[in-house]
Amino acid sequence: MLRLITLIILISQQAIYGVILGIVQGVSEWLPISSKTQVLIVSTYLLKLNFNEAYAFGLFMEIGTIFAAVIYFRKELISLIKVLIRRGDTESKFLFNYVLVSTIFTAVIAAPLYLYVETLTGTYNIGIPMLLIGAVLIGDAAIIKYSRSKYSNDKNRRLVSQMSLKDYILVGIVQGISALPGVSRSGATTSTLLLLNVEAREAFRLSFIDMIFATSGAVLLTYLASRSSILSTLALIGSTGLIIAIIIATVVSLLLINFLLKIAGKSSIIYLTSALGIIALISGALATVYGIV
Repeated sequence: MLRLITLIILISQQAIYGVILGIVQGVSEWLPISSKTQVLIVSTYLLKLNFNEAYAFGLFMEIGTIFAAVIYFRKELISLIKVLIRRGDTESKFLFNYVLVSTIFTAVIAAPLYLYVETLTGTYNIGIPMLLIGAVLIGDAAIIKYSRSKYSNDKNRRLVSQMSLKDYILVGIVQGISALPGVSRSGATTSTLLLLNVEAREAFRLSFIDMIFATSGAVLLTYLASRSSILSTLALIGSTGLIIAIIIATVVSLLLINFLLKIAGKSSIIYLTSALGIIALISGALATVYGIV
């Protein structure tokens, strides 16, 4: 009887951990506050992990948001497959080139950065990158507002078909840098695309599609390079907690992706971008002031 009660308590605790981590991952992945960093912070307190274990787990937990992006952008992914078998349309070919080039440069930058962070012992301040991203996002909002006051309906802004090879490379480099703790992948890539004069909804869409490939690679690299840390952490959260965390992260992500893309296509994108910038600034300031590393 005592063993049964102990087992129920353990499963309940793991389920609670799963819900908390799933919500944190599902929300923070799409906001400019670095999901891996938020999971790092939460798992450090919940599971008593050290910096390296929590950092690896933060990247591994992005599995749930990958599932959500695959579900939401399934039509785009099918179009990319059609390009591979030479049945894709012109628009799909532009998207394919963008994803291919940006992902290659992401891998080249992110892999060594990840291995470098693995050598750290907790002296890395995550607040500064968030402050920078927040400032850039607020700057993006100002640029969008200026653009709309000078050119009606953002007609001067570009789609993926009007982007150049240099644009693809720059987005890939920035996305690679987001392997560092505190650097939000979605915030960094969306900001870069907006600064490259890409139309707002298209910028969010391209950032989210890019996430599927970049994050899949990050999860694989994390598992290969930090397998022992991942397995020890999974033992703490348990299979129940992990499954719940992935399901919750997927559901929350689907809702947030839909919301952000709807807002991005409206005039309120200026307010959304400003709000995301403020969130990043507050998050960065708190992390800096309280010495969260």
